[in-house]
Amino acid sequence: MKKILILGANGGIGRYLVDYFKNKDINHEYQLIGVGRHHNKFVETNSEYIIADICNKDDIAKLPKDIYAVIDLAGAMPARMKGYNPRLYIDTNIIGTFNILTYCIENHVDRILFTQSFGDIKDRAEQNILLMPDMAPKFNYGTDHSVYVVSKNTAVELIKCYHTLYKLKAFIFRLPTVYSWSENDSYYVDGVLRKRAWRILIDKAIAGEDIEVWGDPSRQKDMVYVKDFCQMLFNACSIESDFGYYNVGTGIGTSLLEQIKGIIEVFGDVHKSNIIMRPDMPNAPQYIMYIENARKELGYNPRYSYINMLYDMKKEKELERF
Repeated sequence: MKKILILGANGGIGRYLVDYFKNKDINHEYQLIGVGRHHNKFVETNSEYIIADICNKDDIAKLPKDIYAVIDLAGAMPARMKGYNPRLYIDTNIIGTFNILTYCIENHVDRILFTQSFGDIKDRAEQNILLMPDMAPKFNYGTDHSVYVVSKNTAVELIKCYHTLYKLKAFIFRLPTVYSWSENDSYYVDGVLRKRAWRILIDKAIAGEDIEVWGDPSRQKDMVYVKDFCQMLFNACSIESDFGYYNVGTGIGTSLLEQIKGIIEVFGDVHKSNIIMRPDMPNAPQYIMYIENARKELGYNPRYSYINMLYDMKKEKELERF
């Protein structure tokens, strides 16, 4: 049985990934070992679990030595940062990744799976909505995300070095917003806690309140569900190739108006929300992720359309598992 170490297993994606492995690994090929800095009842119930910080070498030293694959979901990010402390990006995303790479080489780990932000290329979607996984970076160096983006890109370059120097198999996943249902409905914007916009829209749909559509209603986003991303990670644990660079997405755009209509359809009650067009307001972001290489190399096949994603999130909301 191959042992898989999931770093950041107690996070939003990590919990869904543990659940995905539990349901999909019907042949019992893998033994999951979750790693996180805090206790999490769901993960600890469904896998082995180790409290550890990848920034701490003593914690790294207590990790198992016979690991087949490391799935690195750990990291500092703006959405989880109260105030602004860019040193955390350096310590966790760069030094922490270096510590894990050293661990991989010393313990003959076969492969590492790593998550990167699409923040370094998303601005390109204003000229061409389809984002490619190998696009050169183009981003604003003057925002609260800048050091974060640089830190994740630096980590990717370190992984490429270790792949070349030590033949460590490496698979990089470039993430846009990955949607999932959890008890946590807020995130930090410029260091200030705010409720997620899409959770506000769902609350309005449930209450039957008016919902505004800001800017151009035809602008499209690739609305990818966490369970489809989990499929990508699961598949990458078994492929024979040595390296891969993949966008996380569906390859399909959903317009802002379709997004709003879907939320009203799925979460609305008898009294449906009215849609109010606000073309005077700022536009929403737009992007579609190119995923054809992931289809070919990973056997990736997105299962969740936008509407199916909403219905599944509604189910998870009712189950209260996450």
